[in-house]
Amino acid sequence: MEQPTKAPAGRPGGAGAGRQTTARVCAPRAPVLEGPVEAGRTWSGPSLALLAVTAAVLLGAALWHLALVFLSIAPPGPVQRTYASAIEAHVNPEFGQDWQLFAPQPLQANVRVEARVRTVEGSGARRTGRWTSLTAQDIAAIRHSPLPSHADQNLLRRAWDFYRDTHDRREMPTDARGALSAQYLKRIALGRLAPAAHGARITALQMRSRAVPVPPPHWSDRAPVRNTPHRTLPWWPVTDDDHRGL
Repeated sequence: MEQPTKAPAGRPGGAGAGRQTTARVCAPRAPVLEGPVEAGRTWSGPSLALLAVTAAVLLGAALWHLALVFLSIAPPGPVQRTYASAIEAHVNPEFGQDWQLFAPQPLQANVRVEARVRTVEGSGARRTGRWTSLTAQDIAAIRHSPLPSHADQNLLRRAWDFYRDTHDRREMPTDARGALSAQYLKRIALGRLAPAAHGARITALQMRSRAVPVPPPHWSDRAPVRNTPHRTLPWWPVTDDDHRGL
């Protein structure tokens, strides 16, 4: 910024007399910070290598999981027959699918799973409870819900299918997963029925399924299902270990 000033006093008639001169007023300088300016931080070589290895491992695990799930629902082929044990061990029971790729099989019956328990009161009295529909509990939790729980929709149904696929009609296991499926189904039922025991000790549990055929639509030429299997399982003893983690 420039400001006009007059000639210095005491010099009349000088070369600068009668003229205005200018003097430059400089803005104050910003203080200079001592010491080096800190540069932006960068990842070191080992850190970048660790990130790359972690990303590669996660990507490989995701691709491996997707490949095994795809093979479990794809039409049977030589790859499935060769790696059947590895596919089965990875997919079931946590990631099991209840449909077949390119060939869905709609259910032709509504299956209702029920359970009851035997209890011992503190006085020593023994009691056999009434049948409780576990499927009806799931339907009540789903109905009118805009965001129904995946567990309410599939947990019990998939557990029952898992048991049915690993046991024959005499309730004998047909493969190594039989004991696991029975324990899985028992713990689901105990988690539902234990609160209704009101502190009484549960000593045994029994389950059954009741199927109601779904009639075909009027335009279908499919014959209606006349007979649907009902299944009643034997009484399973209940120990303290069965309640652990519920």
